[in-house]
Amino acid sequence: MTIAETLATRIAAVTYEALPEDARHWAKVAIMDTVGCILAGAEEPCARIAGQVATIGGASGPCVVFGTPDRVGPMDAAAINGTAAHALDYDDCSDTLGGHPSAPILPALFALAETRATNGRDFIAAYVAGWETETRIARGVNFHHYEKGWHPTATLGVFGAAAACAKLLGLSVDKTAKALALAATFSSGLKANFGTMTKPLHVGQAARNGLYAALLASEDFTSSPDTIEHRQGFLRVFNGEGNFVTDLIVAEWGAPWDIVDPGLAIKQYPCCGSTHPAIDAMLMLVRENDLTPAMVTRIESQTHKRRFAHTNRPDPRGALDAKFSVQYCLARALVSREVLIQHFEDGSYDEPAVRDVLSRVVSTAWPDRQMDLSEHFGADVQITLTNGRVLTRSVPRPLGRGPTIPLPPALLRGKFMDCAQRALTADASNRLHGMLDRLETVNRMRTLTEATIPRATLAAE
Repeated sequence: MTIAETLATRIAAVTYEALPEDARHWAKVAIMDTVGCILAGAEEPCARIAGQVATIGGASGPCVVFGTPDRVGPMDAAAINGTAAHALDYDDCSDTLGGHPSAPILPALFALAETRATNGRDFIAAYVAGWETETRIARGVNFHHYEKGWHPTATLGVFGAAAACAKLLGLSVDKTAKALALAATFSSGLKANFGTMTKPLHVGQAARNGLYAALLASEDFTSSPDTIEHRQGFLRVFNGEGNFVTDLIVAEWGAPWDIVDPGLAIKQYPCCGSTHPAIDAMLMLVRENDLTPAMVTRIESQTHKRRFAHTNRPDPRGALDAKFSVQYCLARALVSREVLIQHFEDGSYDEPAVRDVLSRVVSTAWPDRQMDLSEHFGADVQITLTNGRVLTRSVPRPLGRGPTIPLPPALLRGKFMDCAQRALTADASNRLHGMLDRLETVNRMRTLTEATIPRATLAAE
């Protein structure tokens, strides 16, 4: 069998009942977190522009644009909500994927579910099938794929979206394989666009294209079954000969489930995940020593070169650029003693107090001789005080970076409520949280998507 056919066989076999309890649990956590991120990102400029362009000519349809009164067609909903999901760079992560696993899958699934009689259990199973598909392909191509310049959230996420939608549609193995082959030809996304609106747009397009691939396959649209491993197919074109391992793609499906091990990573801060260990270390030092900017003469940080390459932005020139600036994030952590959504809005990166501290921040990559190449999520932070005292803190992995160091339930709920209330009332956010917390009991997914519409809009309808 081809790679697409092998994966399709496994996708078709996924059921809610057969999933282990921990896989179901982490799926629900991821779905809840992503819904919050979509609501928080709904009014971001990139999501608004994507929506305006998608609906030129007055396009409409049955699917909700989260956090707004708008309804559009399924593929437009997937694209707009997918862009919103990644707009704040606050959505979940996967060590295997080298990116954000849920943002390309769930907007496509929500849009599809709104056109069908879908319950929560089937939705969860389809989501896990999508996660496992994109991370299995990632095992075979990373980290060369990531370091070459591809944006895995998009280039691999499109496979996850296609797999999840194929599962929800109940496609045969043959048609699911066709959907994956179509996803391979739709794959795109360049890291050169990090720090701009195009990065979240990548995710919206991956969601749309994954849904499109599954819908085309459902109608017997043809595609080459060996598109992934063909000599001119995905693996060789994207990674190059010798830079992928096909056995890692097809081996050990569900043993363990990737969503459990290495598992889901939830972000505590609304910025690039590569900045998070340095933020954790900085905030620990700030809070433990009651530091203020006036007490600090110099801040030094070191991270893995893989993480440093795209976070070395000592002079951020925009809000999105600031999300990828480890220097700005460290300065903000000292000035504000926290890092929140509003710290990347309304010119916050140019606040005089932050700019003053930013001039004292020096960030570098660890020397190769000092690095454990198997662990690249850590950071070292050193602060020199005006009295000459030097404070240091090392963080091997940020809090939330996997099931072994999860965010406590109170922080998870707090993040969701903070995100959701950017679009909904506190009461509506609380009701939606409860529905997501009991997702396996939801009989009709449309009741959940309608709960993302602002109440004033519902009253008007």
